[in-house]
Amino acid sequence: MTCGVFLELLAREASPVEFEGPLVQARADGAPPSVLEELEAAKLAALRVRTIMRRHARREAELAALFDTAGDLAGLRDLDAVLEAITRRARRLLNADIAYLTLNDDERGDTYMRVTDGSVSAAFRRLRLPMGTGLVGLVAQTAMPYNSAHYLGDEQFQHRGFIDEAVAEEGLVAILGVPMRLGSRVIGVLTAANRSERPFDQEEVALLGSLAAHAAIAIDNARLLEETRTALDELSTANEEVKARSAAVERAARAHDRMTAVVVRGGGVEDVGAVVTELLGGTLHVLDADGRQLATTGTMSRVLSDDELVGVSASAHSARAQGRTVRRGELWIASVSTGDEMLGTLVLRTADEVDDADQRILERAALVTALLLLFQRSVTEAEGRVRGELLDDLLSGRPAGADALKARARRVNVDLSAPHVVLCAKYGSEDHRQRAAFWASSHAAVEQGLAASRPEEIVLLLPGDRPGDAARRVAKELGASLGVPATVGAAGPVRGPAEVASAHREAQRCADALLALGRRGDGAGASELGFVGLLIGDDRDVTGFLTSTLGPVLDYDDRRGTSLVQTLAAYFGTGGSLSRTAERLHIHVNTVSQRLDRIARLLGEDWQTPERALELQLALRLHRLSR
Repeated sequence: MTCGVFLELLAREASPVEFEGPLVQARADGAPPSVLEELEAAKLAALRVRTIMRRHARREAELAALFDTAGDLAGLRDLDAVLEAITRRARRLLNADIAYLTLNDDERGDTYMRVTDGSVSAAFRRLRLPMGTGLVGLVAQTAMPYNSAHYLGDEQFQHRGFIDEAVAEEGLVAILGVPMRLGSRVIGVLTAANRSERPFDQEEVALLGSLAAHAAIAIDNARLLEETRTALDELSTANEEVKARSAAVERAARAHDRMTAVVVRGGGVEDVGAVVTELLGGTLHVLDADGRQLATTGTMSRVLSDDELVGVSASAHSARAQGRTVRRGELWIASVSTGDEMLGTLVLRTADEVDDADQRILERAALVTALLLLFQRSVTEAEGRVRGELLDDLLSGRPAGADALKARARRVNVDLSAPHVVLCAKYGSEDHRQRAAFWASSHAAVEQGLAASRPEEIVLLLPGDRPGDAARRVAKELGASLGVPATVGAAGPVRGPAEVASAHREAQRCADALLALGRRGDGAGASELGFVGLLIGDDRDVTGFLTSTLGPVLDYDDRRGTSLVQTLAAYFGTGGSLSRTAERLHIHVNTVSQRLDRIARLLGEDWQTPERALELQLALRLHRLSR
């Protein structure tokens, strides 16, 4: 009966004073001491049960609130919204008068007020606390929770005047602060406070600590999301720039292909000009070294005025010195020149802006035009070359008298039946002709070869079968003797008089090509000049060109049964687009990337530079034709 009364009180969640009722009633009824003692024990037990039940109910409510808090924070994406939600929930959960959140500033070495809920003081909301000062500064420094029932009178904290004044202005008395941690790093402090004395028990410390843990993760997630958004915006901008750059590269690649085709089929400067105006618009004027017009292509019929020609002449020298296109009003000017000689000028007239990528197209056209002009000059000089002594007669290429030529060669210790290389050395100024002729004669005598001097060049026929090595050696030694750069083209090896003339022409073209490529003072044979050597060489060593250019990729495909050559052709064919290459080959974009990585390891990381790409595309076409 006794337990039943107290159980009924527990069931209806009666107040503590109601538990005294059965005991008071028993005393009034004159119950014996033993009954009173039993009732007292039952009352105390019931009160203990009531306390435990209320504690559990409170804990359950707190856990439910924490669960709701975690869900609310997870749904927030904006950092300010996250911080406001944290402080608002902290104030409600602890039934505090005010809650506030500070964030640590590692650069300044303090923690500053970031968000408050329930604050009335402007000075308090602007507060910055040095590490270790005040309750919040101590929590931020030690990463330990602290609380005080009466802060302003609590001597365990380092008080500062401006902090205490702000706390007093806010009217705070009891304060509880807990650290917000990410791993071992404290990022801020979460605080709940009352404007009257209030002891904070351990359960409240644990509750605020749990909320701070959720808050730290939510803050970090919001920060990461914000950084991700910024990165995505930057990536989007970069992607647009890459697209624009890719389009420019694709356009330049098409221009390179078409100008190369002009050279391959033996076209002239008009054909190069037509390619430029089709891609860039406007009108292209091709001028020679004296400013005379060689060709005009495009839709605009306006010719260059005398004043414009004067300006173009000055700008052309500036363009040559800078190695870049120069703008003069609506005229874009590129120099057509070799290392030390002005061959002419390309003048593009257009009202549109010409960006950097399109300027490179104009400069590439100038280089191709220089090469074409040099080829034309080489042919003219070869046709006008007079016959002379033995080497001059060999260079004449006459089919008759071969036996007589061999006999004459034997008398000067030259065996024309043995392999020889033909060298053509360009030394620039006619002022050096006599000195160059003397050096050539002496060198030929020592090497048991032949030499002939011509305006601004010397021709050598020397024993050997490595034209490139001989050209570099002669360029170095002749240049040192003259004190000016000597550029040497080589051809061969040749056997017999009938092959000398053609080898000499090839050597001349090699020297001219070196000058056009800016390699003044160097020496090389046709086989060492890549696709330029393939164009100028008489024997058209396609196999050698393919081996030097595509050999590693071809060998890899043969050994592994892969399709790297096919992938490379498709990649260039789509203008360097990974997605369109994948569509053309019916494979995944990642597979294309992997194959291109393999190609880069086989050919070198510079395989996509304009020069290498141009040679590779020509090699791919020759490979397709040869199959």
